[in-house]
Amino acid sequence: MNAASKTLSIPKRKQRTYLSEDFKVEKWETIAPYFEELKSREINSVEELEKWMYDRSELESVLSEEMGWRYIRMTCDTQNEETTKAFQYFVSEIEPQIAPLDHELNLKLMHSPYEPALEREKYRIYLRGVERALEIFREENIPLQTEISTKQQQFAAISGAMTVTLDGEEMTLQRAADRLKKTDRSVREETWRAVQERRYEDREKLDNLFDELLKLRHQVALNADFDNFRDFMFAAMGRFDYTPKDCFDFHTSIKETIVPLLTKIDEERKQQLGVDELRPWDLDVDPTGKKPLEPFKTGEELLEKTVQVFYKLDTYLGDCLAIMREMGHLDLESRKGKAPGGYNYPLDEIGVPFIFMNATSSLRDVITMLHEGGHAVHSFLTRDLRLNSAKHPPSEVAELASMSMELISMDYWDSFFEDEDELRRAKRTHLESVLETFPWVATIDKFQHWIYEHPNQTQKERQQEWVKIFESFNHKIVSWDGIEKYKPFMWQKQLHIYEVPFYYVEYAMAQLGAIAVWKNYKENPAEGLDAYKRALSLGYTVSISEVYEAAGIKFDFSTNYIKSLADFVKEEMAKI
Repeated sequence: MNAASKTLSIPKRKQRTYLSEDFKVEKWETIAPYFEELKSREINSVEELEKWMYDRSELESVLSEEMGWRYIRMTCDTQNEETTKAFQYFVSEIEPQIAPLDHELNLKLMHSPYEPALEREKYRIYLRGVERALEIFREENIPLQTEISTKQQQFAAISGAMTVTLDGEEMTLQRAADRLKKTDRSVREETWRAVQERRYEDREKLDNLFDELLKLRHQVALNADFDNFRDFMFAAMGRFDYTPKDCFDFHTSIKETIVPLLTKIDEERKQQLGVDELRPWDLDVDPTGKKPLEPFKTGEELLEKTVQVFYKLDTYLGDCLAIMREMGHLDLESRKGKAPGGYNYPLDEIGVPFIFMNATSSLRDVITMLHEGGHAVHSFLTRDLRLNSAKHPPSEVAELASMSMELISMDYWDSFFEDEDELRRAKRTHLESVLETFPWVATIDKFQHWIYEHPNQTQKERQQEWVKIFESFNHKIVSWDGIEKYKPFMWQKQLHIYEVPFYYVEYAMAQLGAIAVWKNYKENPAEGLDAYKRALSLGYTVSISEVYEAAGIKFDFSTNYIKSLADFVKEEMAKI
């Protein structure tokens, strides 16, 4: 036990009031009686209806946590047949049985004569979510959703198996990507080509997999009486605060305000590197010729230093990560067979999440850890909310938690970078990447709108559209001469397109919010931090715009607002 943990209060699962304390999720037969009881229970007052809602919520949190652990174990080792089988069993044998019963419970709630007597302010967000779920539910979609879930896992298995051999060492693509920061241009080029070639090998496999997903998703939308899967997902994701048109306007704003700014940064980079042409393998290296930043060497060191940063920022924040360390709720290092990417998985019953990532030794890994740490803090701040659904705010709020943490923690990055020059370089690099978030998110989001508006597309048409959108947003002065064959398949590395469709534009919306949170924090650290925590603790008990308001910021993605925040970032970069 480390020194910090001696004073920590390790959370315990709250006492169950509906399920038995020794209840375990093993097979459907052990779960079904609880759903049946909820379905048939007589409700004779508004108090009894509330009790019924909380009992249902307890059952949901237990099932959600079980699903979480099965997903975590599978992604930690995609080659382990046992954990993969356990996850697939839940997806194929348990979830499909839950869906129709959930629908019946939603009907029971909304048809209860006591529903109008529920306190509207307290339950309005929950009730509008239930209403929306009723609107889009179709029994015939249950087997399709099961098939989609099973197919989505194939992306992690295909990606997780990708390795390259460089200098005689076999390594994951994540580890190889660190070589793109090397000052030797030939090493960077060799690495970039090797990684792209490895992805290129599986392009048909990934294209065919996506065709299957596209067909299934479109059918789900048609079954639910939507014209396309985009419109279905806007309803399913509870996007009450904005429309597809707002997204298109957002894309335009990004193109007008952020892209010219980044083009200028790319021109400076080209000059600093002294190259005739800027190439894709020139974008991650330090342009002044300095060695790559190496803020840590092991996952353990990454965690220890992040805990230090959080404690410097705020005791509560530090405790959150220290508790997770003490409970073993982290798996940080990259290895073969591990699924790609990173996530913070909320575990609803214990209320202490799990952080998964593929750290090597880069600044990007530090940012990922801070990002997922922000999500983790959000889980802690909402763990005592009584309704399970209230612990799961939409991504526009969830990503505000994580992206704000990246920025408000910057003043304490000396835990990673003792050298002043390295600290300055790390901050500048990150602020550039904050700006780069916008065009990449716009690219992915605009591409997804096109994909689902054109469900009968051919693979060739999809590739052509991707190139067109990619070129309108990204690195205008970068030359792809001689390597054009890789460009049409760059989208295949984005797991969101395969696993969580339409979950991406929120990153840019939340990035705007995070810059505003950081601006408030710079002006008044104590009040800025309090407002951040206060907003997050609301979970999903209020609307997105109300959460932003509680944080002292606006939910606004107009051109003028984006420009004002981009100017603020520019000013901060100039001070470094």
